[in-house]
Amino acid sequence: MAAERCGADLRRWVVVEDSASGIAAARAAGMRVLGFVSAGQTFDGADALFTDLAELPDLLSLPMS
Repeated sequence: MAAERCGADLRRWVVVEDSASGIAAARAAGMRVLGFVSAGQTFDGADALFTDLAELPDLLSLPMS
């Protein structure tokens, strides 16, 4: 909601999320979503999943779909 109120183009934003409901909300808003997972978690709907924050810079540099 904050990004939308600022007039941001939500398709250009990337959300890093660690919950299924957060991934669903970001997806519904039209944002790119990276799912941060810990032991035993799985998520549907994220553009990519990762387990180590060190992976984040490489994921952010991927072209937007």
